[in-house]
Amino acid sequence: MSTIVTPRPPTTTAAARAEGVSKQYGEGDAAVMALDDVSVGINSGEFTAIMGPSGSGKSTLLHVLAGLDRPTSGTIHVGDVEITRLNDKQLTLLRRDQIGFIFQAFNLLPTLTAAENIRLPTKIAGRKMDDLWFQTVVDKVGLTERLSHRPTELSGGQQQRVAAARALATRPAIVFADEPTGALDSHAGTELLGFLRHAVDDLDQTVVMVTHDPKAACYADRVLFLSDGHIVDEMRDPRDDDVFDYLKHLGD
Repeated sequence: MSTIVTPRPPTTTAAARAEGVSKQYGEGDAAVMALDDVSVGINSGEFTAIMGPSGSGKSTLLHVLAGLDRPTSGTIHVGDVEITRLNDKQLTLLRRDQIGFIFQAFNLLPTLTAAENIRLPTKIAGRKMDDLWFQTVVDKVGLTERLSHRPTELSGGQQQRVAAARALATRPAIVFADEPTGALDSHAGTELLGFLRHAVDDLDQTVVMVTHDPKAACYADRVLFLSDGHIVDEMRDPRDDDVFDYLKHLGD
């Protein structure tokens, strides 16, 4: 049975957390407050979905948690590191070493094979990839027979699975996914969501995903609901009917 509960306060054991975070775009009469005094913790070893109406601040929350954007005020931690104190170079290194990203656009290099795309972040960092871990991730994502193929030789779903494998290849502390099924058909989307679920259950990964799809959100352990820049509720063990009904209440 799904339950709606008050969001828990941030804890020091969270994989990521926001404390009193606001994000304003523009100035004066043109100012838009995308996030307004948000405090939330992302639990390690869980799959968290972020949902809300268009303009609610869900993508902004993902971006500030991931260090892709800086909040106007408040603090963000990834693990024990306060990333809001880091300079641009330090933040770039932390994102490279601690964070994985999966976006709606696959962002694969067309001249590289699937295997080369997966290994690219580790190569750029000047490190050698653990071959056993590489094979574990490739097996989980179901790409063993496609490693020599370039992106143009892969379906959209296969390309997104390459992007997902690339995000996990560096063994990040946390993976952020921004509408990762948005460019996929329902079958490919289901496959990708199943992989993210397996990454949490079998690879001890932490995943945070923005989605507008109640069915996608049901792969998560927890759904955070945003409205007008605030976290207004969360749901544990979500079911798609419950998520859909709650979103209707929010005006999505």
